[in-house]
Amino acid sequence: MDSSIKKIAIIGPECTGKSSLSEMLAKHFNTTWVPEYARSYIENLRGPYQQSDLLKIAHGQLRVEDEWAKDANKVLICDTNLYVIKIWSEVKFGSVDPEIINHIQSRKYDLYLLTYVDIPWEDDPQREHPDKREYLYSLYYNELKQQQVPFVEIKGSFEQRRKNAIQAIEKMLVR
Repeated sequence: MDSSIKKIAIIGPECTGKSSLSEMLAKHFNTTWVPEYARSYIENLRGPYQQSDLLKIAHGQLRVEDEWAKDANKVLICDTNLYVIKIWSEVKFGSVDPEIINHIQSRKYDLYLLTYVDIPWEDDPQREHPDKREYLYSLYYNELKQQQVPFVEIKGSFEQRRKNAIQAIEKMLVR
């Protein structure tokens, strides 16, 4: 991937506006955004997903990210990354495939936008934890703090989220 392209990962619990924010930011910065690979993968399964599927999802997410980076304009907006798969695996299965951890350690992002749970829950067949949103948010927050990666919390109304996300990316671009 072109090292001049800055990678932004939008992460957080399910149903916190990651996809909407990704799409909006891509339009604002006239660039591409990488959709969440897990959605289409799970949609095409014939039964419930297993822990082994999470490694396949991780591989797919990385592959799509690499492909879409070729068309990026200064920034690449990623609607999720492997931290999401790591936390998903820990919560659902109690462990994480070591290969996912290795990929996390080898993939660097220039900024993380951590979406908060202050927008209404919307039912979706793929969403699992409407009652654990605060707990999941704390897992993401603690993970980012522990890893000491640059991140900004994204909270508030859609307009506040948009403004804060744009501001955070613009600040990162001038560093």
